[in-house]
Amino acid sequence: MARYAKEHKQVTRQRIIEKAGHRFKQDGIDGSGISTLMADAGLTNGAFYAHFASKDDLVANVVADELRTQVEKYDTLRPGRQGVEDFVRGYLSPEHRDRPSTGCPSAALLDEIGRCADVTKQAYTEGATAIVEEIAARLAPADPQSARGRAIGLFTMLVGTLQLSRALADRKFADEVLEQGIENARTFMP
Repeated sequence: MARYAKEHKQVTRQRIIEKAGHRFKQDGIDGSGISTLMADAGLTNGAFYAHFASKDDLVANVVADELRTQVEKYDTLRPGRQGVEDFVRGYLSPEHRDRPSTGCPSAALLDEIGRCADVTKQAYTEGATAIVEEIAARLAPADPQSARGRAIGLFTMLVGTLQLSRALADRKFADEVLEQGIENARTFMP
């Protein structure tokens, strides 16, 4: 009985984290109250504190989970530079731009993460480091450290390009920004 309860609690906790991730990316961290987050997970407000000490605790867990999931998806890419090109094309696609709730947490939440508690910034730092390391390893498999600067440049360019494209009301201009971003990404992939 106790094992079932523990497993059930973990499943419930993960459901809250996943639903909160979608909601945060859609409405923002500040625009998502605990009652809405718990309703999304099909739970009552009272259940929240059985899983998280505070909203900051939830936010840090969501950020860590979102970035970990993003890094895990890189395993499905082709090896080396081809995988980086696939990643860039998917990241700077109209589909990704138009569905922030299922996309990259960096592009959706970066401005808010900068104002979050240190625990969230630490979770983001660890996740962003893992992303940069993954990109660097694909850019220079024999010596990833040599590609760290290019990996940082590529990651920051991708996030900023997607954010700009999302902010534009002119769809043609927004698409042009994405297309130019794909071209610009090539400069990081000699």
